[in-house]
Amino acid sequence: MSDDIKKQFWKALADSPYVMLGATGEREHHIPMNAQLDKDANSAFWFFTATDNRLAGGGPAMAQFSAKGHDLFACISGTLVRESDRTVLDKLWNNSIAAWYEGGKDDPKLVLLRFDLDNAEIWTADPSIKGLLKLATGMTMKEGELGKHAEVAL
Repeated sequence: MSDDIKKQFWKALADSPYVMLGATGEREHHIPMNAQLDKDANSAFWFFTATDNRLAGGGPAMAQFSAKGHDLFACISGTLVRESDRTVLDKLWNNSIAAWYEGGKDDPKLVLLRFDLDNAEIWTADPSIKGLLKLATGMTMKEGELGKHAEVAL
């Protein structure tokens, strides 16, 4: 099951790459960020941000994700690290990113963070007819009748 749920996760994230991201253990709210995905890197994704963003220093972090159709949810843990490989920046750069940085790729405020993924807890909502009937009539639900849940290494 874990391989299937991981595939579902990556597909859903590619369809809507928006997460709420925050530093682990901090008392500050998470902030919305647009994950930059690389189809060849299933153990990391990236975020463009600015030097004055509270996450720019990196460190342990958590990201919360909800798929467009609200049929998959994930809590992802990992470590934010400043990406120093210019080829990665060049590969991920696009017009929607450029709009935020007056100096383009060489803007002094530009920071590219790599989120090195550790693991995730993923839930899917895929209710069966039997499960929906039980839910509608107030009957006792059994685990798995409204979806799946897995803890997976990324």
